[in-house]
Amino acid sequence: MSLQNKKSLGQNWLKDRAILDEIAELARGSDPEELSEVPNSNQPICLEIGPGLGTLTSSLLKLFPEVVAVEYDEKLANNLPKSFPGKNLIVEHADFLKFDLDNYSALKKPYVVAGNIPYYITSPIIQKLLETKNKPSRIVLLIQREVAERIVAEAGDHTVLSLFVQNNAMVSLGPVVGRELFTPVPKVDSQVIILEPLKKSQISPDTFTLIKRGFSAPRKKLIKNIGQVSKEELIQIFDKVGIKRDARPADLELSDWEKLAENLNC
Repeated sequence: MSLQNKKSLGQNWLKDRAILDEIAELARGSDPEELSEVPNSNQPICLEIGPGLGTLTSSLLKLFPEVVAVEYDEKLANNLPKSFPGKNLIVEHADFLKFDLDNYSALKKPYVVAGNIPYYITSPIIQKLLETKNKPSRIVLLIQREVAERIVAEAGDHTVLSLFVQNNAMVSLGPVVGRELFTPVPKVDSQVIILEPLKKSQISPDTFTLIKRGFSAPRKKLIKNIGQVSKEELIQIFDKVGIKRDARPADLELSDWEKLAENLNC
C-alpha cells in the first residue's frame, strides 16, 4: 500500500538512516554500557510524536525496551504496527495535543520523548511537554532550524518562546539536517533540539506574566510596555536592578525579569 504525505499535516519524512539513528541515540542519552547494567524494566521507554512511516520508530526500537507512538493520521497509525511485527510497539491514533500524558498507563514509568514534528505546531507541542505534570526526563525533537536557533537565543535575541523553554528546561542543539534529506523536500532546513525538563521552573508564573506584558510590543523600549507604575518609578527600578533604560524586551534574561518583578511586587 502506498502512503502519501498530507501537506495539511506538515508531513515531511526524514530518509537518512545515520541521522535517524543519531536522533535515537540522543533520545536515549545514557551511555550504552551504563544502560546494559540497568534491568530492562527500569530503563526509560520512548514516546514518539508523529511516527509517520516509522523511519525513526525503527531506530528507536533498537534502543528502547518499548516505544509508544502517537500518530494523528489514521492510515499511518493503522499501518505502522504491520511494519514492526513482534516488536514492543504501541501505536495510538490520536492528536498529540489532546493526548493525556498524565494518565496514560504506559507513561507511569520513566520515559523520554522523540519525534520529527510538524513545523506549524512546534510551540504547542513543546509547551505541552514542559507543562505536563508527568514530565519526560528528556525531549529530542527535529524542528525547523530557525525555531531551534530562536529557542536557544541569548540576551538581545530573546522571545517569549526562548524564555519559556529556558525557564522550564536545559536546552542544547543537535545536528542540522538539510532539507534535501526529507521527502517531500521542505522549504527550510531542520535541526535537532534537546531539552532536559527541570523539576521546577526558574521563575514564578507571575514573573512570566510580566514577560508576556513586556513583549506586547517587542520592538518598543521595555519601559514603555510595563505600565503599572509611573515612568519615573520605572526608571528608578531599572537603575536599581541594572537594566538599561533603553532596553527592549529581547535584551533581558530570566534573572533580569525576576528582579524586575520583585521590585514591581508582581
